[in-house]
Amino acid sequence: FATRKVFAVGAVAVLTALRGMYRAMKRSTKAALPRKPRKSGLTLYTACTMNGYKTTIALEELGIDYNVVYIDFGKKQQKEPWYLEINPNGRIPAIVDHDNGDFKLAESGAILVYLSERCGGKLWPTTRKERHEAMQWLMFQMSGVGPMMGQAMYFQRIALPKGNHQPFAIKRYVTESNRLIQVIEKRLSDGRPYIMGDMFTMVDIANWAYVATAFWANINLAKFPYVNAWVKRVKGRPAVEKGITIPDKRPEFFGEGNIREAVQKNAASFELPK
Repeated sequence: FATRKVFAVGAVAVLTALRGMYRAMKRSTKAALPRKPRKSGLTLYTACTMNGYKTTIALEELGIDYNVVYIDFGKKQQKEPWYLEINPNGRIPAIVDHDNGDFKLAESGAILVYLSERCGGKLWPTTRKERHEAMQWLMFQMSGVGPMMGQAMYFQRIALPKGNHQPFAIKRYVTESNRLIQVIEKRLSDGRPYIMGDMFTMVDIANWAYVATAFWANINLAKFPYVNAWVKRVKGRPAVEKGITIPDKRPEFFGEGNIREAVQKNAASFELPK
């Protein structure tokens, strides 16, 4: 009897241990995998950044059915194997179009063009000449405004709070950012409401996401009256207002809220290269 009792107690202990291991494995697997993919619509993998806001604004403007998966930079989710299968570059945003054979696409500029074509050319000019001109201004943002303002933000809002002060880099990127915004200022100075004229396009979305957050790069838009008016005009669009709240709103990008606290919290999400 004593032997049977010892065996029973031991069996219970083993079963309890196995259950605990199973639960732990289940939790670990659940944490490591993205949300269950949808069978229709579109899944957007994004975070609270200017490039991320480009895509959410476009999706809201187009009225596309989409699901959001938040990528946590603090946990380096953008470098996890499952995400690298979606975007080998390990950056956001990225999309998976379930209505197009789970087509995967990354790079915000490419996504904007794809979304326009997906909706029959909406938010994009119709004539051949204007389409190429719009592509010019989209590439202007991708190769100039985005990288320059992004670096101005990085060295002032991430590196500097972490004790890495690089005055030359800050001056270089802030100066170039101002020059690029002046190019848009000249473009708008003929009274056109949007970069391509009377039509609001993906070009406005791409450039606005960075220019409207110039505060985060320590750039004052007051010296650019046409750009400043354009920023306010675009922000007044309902889809834009909603787009900058997905996956979450970052008022500090626009000079609102507790800036000091926001800067520290933002910097804590990144590691400086060694």
